[in-house]
Amino acid sequence: MVESLFSNADALFLARVQFAFTVAFHIIFPAFTIGIASYLAVLEGLYLKTRNPVYQKLLRYWLKIFAVAFGMGVVSGIVMSYQFGTNWAVFSDKAGPVIGPLMGYEVLTAFFLEAGFLGVMLFGMNRVGEKLHFFATLMVAVGTAISAFWILSVNSWMQTPAGYAMNDVGQFVVEDWFAVVFNPSFPYRLAHMLLAAYLTTAFVVGGVAAWHLLKERSNAAARKMFSMAMWMAILVAPLQVFVGDLHGLNTQEHQPAKVAAMEGHFKSETQAPLYLFGMPNMETAEVDYAIKVPGLASLILKHDVNAEVTGLDAFPREDWPPVPVVFWAFRIMVGLGLLMVVIGIWAGVQRARGKLYESSWLHKSALLMAPSGFIAVIAGWIVTEVGRQPWVIQGLLRTEDAASPIAAEGVGGSLLAFIIVYFFVFGAGTFYILRKMAANPEQVHIPDYAKPKPVGMAAERLMHEED
Repeated sequence: MVESLFSNADALFLARVQFAFTVAFHIIFPAFTIGIASYLAVLEGLYLKTRNPVYQKLLRYWLKIFAVAFGMGVVSGIVMSYQFGTNWAVFSDKAGPVIGPLMGYEVLTAFFLEAGFLGVMLFGMNRVGEKLHFFATLMVAVGTAISAFWILSVNSWMQTPAGYAMNDVGQFVVEDWFAVVFNPSFPYRLAHMLLAAYLTTAFVVGGVAAWHLLKERSNAAARKMFSMAMWMAILVAPLQVFVGDLHGLNTQEHQPAKVAAMEGHFKSETQAPLYLFGMPNMETAEVDYAIKVPGLASLILKHDVNAEVTGLDAFPREDWPPVPVVFWAFRIMVGLGLLMVVIGIWAGVQRARGKLYESSWLHKSALLMAPSGFIAVIAGWIVTEVGRQPWVIQGLLRTEDAASPIAAEGVGGSLLAFIIVYFFVFGAGTFYILRKMAANPEQVHIPDYAKPKPVGMAAERLMHEED
């Protein structure tokens, strides 16, 4: 049945779909766990400093959610990496001398650090000293960031390769490790991804808090969660817009065809318009039904309204990325980022008015925005990866030349198996996480031996402090 289903399919297309499917599933978990690990470290640090039991409740509440999400991230990452050897063997052979060590460094530094302290973090509370447990939580948080460092270094090198040479058998080999790791796009990509992870977590936490505040405004744990999440939104969302702009300018310098696809610029022109919306037409090389602002793209990309912006006509037609996909994914990412800024400012105004916990419209909006970080991250990765096409290593190795010489039936069969297993396994994991989030954080059980022991009126007030 599988053979007949995929007998007329293109093996390369199926391999690309399979990798896109697995990476889309995988990326949402690291984006969440990077932020949650840091959030747990902040919660534990605040608890140790203030002895406010609300922080300990939130720590225990999110710790279980983190454990499940971390496990699903590890499993989905392993499955994704296997495809380098199955569907992309030519890429693995040619780029292995560069990519392999970087992936190995991620395991030796980040994964070992996370694995070494994860057990203490998850099961050592009240079994080891408070300071040791806090140190373990910090190390897990640091480990997730280091993991992002190496993975994004790999991806950035594929986008802006540097520090390499070609050996006699056509493989990429390293000439300068510093140039490989810190390639031209890496600092921007790392900063953009880490901020995206923190925003993703902030809006999940804010959405969960809003859910509980809509049911009970006096819920102390939900109030604390919502307050912390909205502080992150108002501080980090504008910073992400700034970093995203810097990243875009760097992409304009090193990958102008990608930016042309993002902006819908089929033609190079001065006073280039910014297309707000429209339907890019690959056949006519025009943006149909365009809503545009004249000159604004030149101003944003070149800081000069009269400057010329490079369009896709500057590149061979066979080197064009799929413009409609990149164009719309970019607008989804930017649109959600701007909505995050709006939510942060709205929450800041309500905080100043003393109505942060009473504004039901703000809470409903925050609840609707809870999955926005995941959607923005996936859209961003679509822009990054689809916008690089037809190259797997920019300007050096085409995607069609990097695939394994296997039949479509084999790729299609494994893709079908992935879809079925992923939806069952990760669907169950996601359902469990949502059930945990629906539980009231105020009802988290703290054993008697773990409760703080206040001394005097000052400590009593500290335990019941409000924002």
